[in-house]
Amino acid sequence: MIVLIVDGYNMIGDWPELKALRDTDLEAARTRLVEMLAEYQAYTGHRVIVVFDAYTVRDPERNYTKLKVKIIFTKEKETADEKIEKLVKQVKDVRTKVYVATSDFAEQWTIFSQGALRKSARELLMEINAIDLDIKKDLKKQEEVKPKAKIPLSDDVLKTFEKWRRGNK
Repeated sequence: MIVLIVDGYNMIGDWPELKALRDTDLEAARTRLVEMLAEYQAYTGHRVIVVFDAYTVRDPERNYTKLKVKIIFTKEKETADEKIEKLVKQVKDVRTKVYVATSDFAEQWTIFSQGALRKSARELLMEINAIDLDIKKDLKKQEEVKPKAKIPLSDDVLKTFEKWRRGNK
């Protein structure tokens, strides 16, 4: 099994699309990141965990799953880096290869020492963009060989069905 642990705010601060979103709506940037990681997870079959730093928030740690991606907001006075290090220790075993996506150089060395591998924010974005291109090519091929529906459906209905298929409501 392969697990990818992502430093959420590190990606948001590095990826141009998310950086622009962050400047106007941080929640939208987080949501878009999770959507991108959900596509990555669905395509690769890797388990994805994204960690957001909530260092100054007076809340306990929050965990939930959205679009099959595990999302963790750290507890008060815990950085994303600290949580990622703990997660690496928890999920790393003989059968599990762990990657950590961060461009934080100090964090990269720390996770290396724990036996995890790293992906920079740039590398992960390039991988996601390549996956998007592959998906578009696959969809184009399927459209070419797809038999016509016996019942004609409008584009709006088809889009609704596709959202349902992907788990979006």
